[in-house]
Amino acid sequence: MSDSALREFYLRYIQQLNAHQFDRMDEFISERTTLNGEPATLDDLIAVQKADVDAVPDLHWELEELLFDGDRLAARLVNTGTPVKRWLGVAPTGASFEITEYAIYQVRDGRFVHMTALHDAGELRRQLSAATRSRGEA
Repeated sequence: MSDSALREFYLRYIQQLNAHQFDRMDEFISERTTLNGEPATLDDLIAVQKADVDAVPDLHWELEELLFDGDRLAARLVNTGTPVKRWLGVAPTGASFEITEYAIYQVRDGRFVHMTALHDAGELRRQLSAATRSRGEA
């Protein structure tokens, strides 16, 4: 895929993620892929996405930067949301979060075959538990 085709593909992917249209992920993710270096299936990835949105119904990805290298792309995104259920070991407090995510993908035959995502989980937990600490409920 050309850089412009990869850009269009990725923008459509982010649009579907933000619309929480997980039934359309087969347009973007191969049936068999890797997630953070581990083998995964499309169903595995959809289950992770659905669980995240179940806990954080307003979960949103904002693309800040997108780079290309052949069949690979790298993205810097800002993720935001407000959990309504226990998520990542933190009970909901009404606190929202805003973190940076770095993601690297490889595309083959028009779909992701390798997906890696990295964010500062400690910072995420800190933001989510800040409301509890401020009320003295550590």
